[in-house]
Amino acid sequence: MEGLDDVDWAELGHAYGRAQDLPGQLTALCGQDEAARESALTSLFGNIFHQGTRYSASPYAVPFLARIALAGPRPVRDGVLSLLIRLSIDWHDEYDLPGGIDIKAWRAAAAELSMDEALAWYDEQIAAEPDDDKRNRLKEIRAEWAAGRLMDSRASALLSYDAVRAELPGLLPLLHDPAPAVRTRAAYLSAWFPEEAATVLPCLLDRLQVEDSVTVTATNLVAVGLLGDITLMSWLCPYLEATEPLIRWAAATALARIGSAEGATGLGADLMGRVIAELTTAAADTPKQAIDYNEGDIPGYISRSLLSLADHDRESVLCGVADCLTAMPSNHTGATAKTALDVAFPEPLRDGLAPFVGELTEGQQRFLQAVVTAGPWGAYGKELEGSLKSRRLPDTRAALRVYVGLPNDGQDERTECVWG
Repeated sequence: MEGLDDVDWAELGHAYGRAQDLPGQLTALCGQDEAARESALTSLFGNIFHQGTRYSASPYAVPFLARIALAGPRPVRDGVLSLLIRLSIDWHDEYDLPGGIDIKAWRAAAAELSMDEALAWYDEQIAAEPDDDKRNRLKEIRAEWAAGRLMDSRASALLSYDAVRAELPGLLPLLHDPAPAVRTRAAYLSAWFPEEAATVLPCLLDRLQVEDSVTVTATNLVAVGLLGDITLMSWLCPYLEATEPLIRWAAATALARIGSAEGATGLGADLMGRVIAELTTAAADTPKQAIDYNEGDIPGYISRSLLSLADHDRESVLCGVADCLTAMPSNHTGATAKTALDVAFPEPLRDGLAPFVGELTEGQQRFLQAVVTAGPWGAYGKELEGSLKSRRLPDTRAALRVYVGLPNDGQDERTECVWG
């Protein structure tokens, strides 16, 4: 904890106000009391990473967390690494999958809003607010901004990201930690720093040569794909022949990413076909092990990878996505269904509704059948329903169920057919 008292924590902010309680929580992580350690870690998650938001105190906590991850009590190191991961990227940032973090775009977005613009916006809100309590609250928030304890979410997230980036070289030895959970977290963390690829990739590749854990191997392979380029193809291809389905999935995921990356020369038709085949196999029979990527949603990750390869084999991709849609969490289906609809029906159907059998391809048929089951529909499906309508397809669940020839399952609140 060297240097802990040198930080003016009271002048920094977190989710619940001033950050003077952080030194005690950081110190408690290193204590002998297990309950106190767990409580401190829970408090830190809530304070400096609250529902995805990072605060002015967040980057100042990072160097101490990095030291604890390296040398703190073994039971807490996995959780501390998880906190460092979340201080780097949250679930919104990670949705750049399958391409990884677009750090150039992130830095550009963070630079858009200046402090002067933020303060001017609050001045306008304060002047226009008739309610005394709300106006006073706005004044308090403005004062926090002016003191540097609050900032635009993109900018505050980037400060934390860069703080972790500065510690990353020192954290790479954790790729060789005796605990598989720590090795997994270290590999996952390293996957999100493309600006450090030259340092990170050799460490990941070295670990792959000796790694014996299926989950750690898969995590490393995906990380290599997110950071690397087509020159690593020969490293990744042998893992397509692995016995474990999770490792084959990870190798295919990595190859899909480097093969579809902007400026890539491509994998070649045979290898691309092999990658798509492995991904569609995994879509039909998802590996059972847990992963960190995409919040643990392997079918969702498969669908993202497949859709990036749609130009190579649209039919296989659509069939694979259909399998994924019915297997992924419901809160992930919307974006996948919308993107896949653009692939399946890039143009509206001509001359009204086409016959389902005989006119649509197998991939189009299976995709629409999956949409009936997976949705989203109702309040969360307005965008998808609008996209279906724009392509002259049935735009309600009941209507689409009739069109694709599935029996009524009693779940449709609306039974009328509104087609096109």
